[in-house]
Amino acid sequence: MGGGMAASRYGRAGNSGYRRFVYIMLILLPACFLIYFVIGPQSQDSEDADGDIDPHNGIGKRRHIKLSLTTTRLTTAHYHPFHATIIASKSTHGSIRSMMGHALNESLHICSESHEDRRLYIGDKPRSAYAQLPVIYFVTPTYPRREQIPELTRLAYTLLHVPRLHWLVANDREGCDTFLDTQINGFGIPYTHMASPMPSEYRKAKPAPRGVANRRAALQWLHQHNLTNGVLYFGDDDNTYDLRLFSEIRHTQRVSMFPVGLIAEYAISGPVVREGKVVAFLDSWVAGRRWPVDMAGFAVSLSYMAQYPNVNMPYKPGYEEDLFLRSIGLHIDQIEPRGNNCTEILVWHTQTKNKKSAVVRLESRYMDERSNLGALFRLLERMGVARASEHEGPVATISKNGKSKSHAYFLS
Repeated sequence: MGGGMAASRYGRAGNSGYRRFVYIMLILLPACFLIYFVIGPQSQDSEDADGDIDPHNGIGKRRHIKLSLTTTRLTTAHYHPFHATIIASKSTHGSIRSMMGHALNESLHICSESHEDRRLYIGDKPRSAYAQLPVIYFVTPTYPRREQIPELTRLAYTLLHVPRLHWLVANDREGCDTFLDTQINGFGIPYTHMASPMPSEYRKAKPAPRGVANRRAALQWLHQHNLTNGVLYFGDDDNTYDLRLFSEIRHTQRVSMFPVGLIAEYAISGPVVREGKVVAFLDSWVAGRRWPVDMAGFAVSLSYMAQYPNVNMPYKPGYEEDLFLRSIGLHIDQIEPRGNNCTEILVWHTQTKNKKSAVVRLESRYMDERSNLGALFRLLERMGVARASEHEGPVATISKNGKSKSHAYFLS
């Protein structure tokens, strides 16, 4: 009986030890999975990050960092594509990690739209000769300023030479600009003009995420139209485009890339190519970006982009390109170098010097049909370029033979 009791005690002890082992494993296994799937990708990203994480230092400029060629990992992190933030590790490195943020849910306000191409000839060929080409969806974010109409006009006369193009003009304002409607429609290019104001919570941010709401609205438009054929390109209204660019990007299979001139301190940003393959990137502002490229430096196939339902773009100044390309699962070996293996510059990041709209003092009694000045200043005011005022601004100088006279001398 004593032996039976001892055996019973040993059996209970053995069962108790087994249960403790099972409990410990049930606790450890989830922890191991958590470390593998969550902490692991963070450490991978930190290897890619540059020691100095800093947003753009001023509009159109990037803070100078020591010249470097950054390589890009072939793996992608586990993350929701939007709303990125910077998390600094204990070392000097940082990494771009994402958190839940704004999905593409903008309400589209279409001001006007035309899918008709009214150009009879493009170049030296009739429009029908280009019917089999893929369509380029050229997205132009813009905002009201005195240079807006001149810059969009200059861009339009470039696009007039490009067949099979749909121009998506997204304007950063609450309502529609009827004058801009008339201007865009007058070029005869297929287009969509939409009002896409920046959300109010971002307007006071320094720097503000300019152009993001516009591009997000265009992405929403593409999604709503279920477009899976053609090529997407983000083209600012103040850039300068070589016409060869459009032929180069038109047949993009996944993502094509090419250098952009006049970017920051190096005056260049783009891929580093060896033996026809992109192996790294040259850019003066790395800041942990996996894809340190300019918005004008890549084009995306819509059929490829359609594979990624979470495609998006963040309200994160300086990281818009990087996180957009991450959201479409891009791998470095998928990039198609253009521009003769990235040895040519087909787009330039030119910028017009912005000034406030002018105010000229000119009496309203002289703004009638007796001269052209009334009609001229009414047009300039609609464009946001200048306006005439009875009491504000410098007095308008009107001269003849090198001598100025009173307004009454010429206009009475």
